[in-house]
Amino acid sequence: MKKILPVFSFVFHPIFFSVLGTLFYCKYTQNYLVQEYFYLLLFQVVIITFLLPLTFFYLLKTIGKVNTIMLPEITQRKMPLIVQFVLTIILIQKGVTIDRFTELFYFFAATCIGLLIIFGLLYLKIKASIYLFAIGSFTFFVIGMVIHNQINCLLYLSLLFLITGCIATSRLSLKAHTVQEIYFGYAIGAFSQMALFGFWL
Repeated sequence: MKKILPVFSFVFHPIFFSVLGTLFYCKYTQNYLVQEYFYLLLFQVVIITFLLPLTFFYLLKTIGKVNTIMLPEITQRKMPLIVQFVLTIILIQKGVTIDRFTELFYFFAATCIGLLIIFGLLYLKIKASIYLFAIGSFTFFVIGMVIHNQINCLLYLSLLFLITGCIATSRLSLKAHTVQEIYFGYAIGAFSQMALFGFWL
């Protein structure tokens, strides 16, 4: 089991969840405009939230600012968080706009709020789990979509809660976080999404 648990830290890295959220939105939205712009939307999200941050990470690694994609040290987290925040802001201003992709816009807007909170906590020497923030944010976005579109995704939600437990256990087994940091990360992800539910549900 100890050999399996670390796999969850790689398979469910936070960098993947923006793309997963977009795919889920495209599958279950009732916005017919999405079908027409599906590939363009997905392309924008992959480029801005996945490829560009990955490229920037390798740049930081090359100049010795980070040593692993897990970002274990507080000092290594600040710049990647700023980059992710700025890129997400660009995405919702230029691509995933509120008038065309309302639900997805608020998913990314809530992500920005969460990233700012996590960044602020770094100055209090609190290293909230970005892994649990990502899965928590995605899970509660799915819950919002279920309520908004009246869809049956009980199996998906059950699977997400199971994966959440596996990710949390993985991070603890790797000694990457304390239990408190795990709770902080998940709570930030969940509440940042719920804070904006009133604008689109």
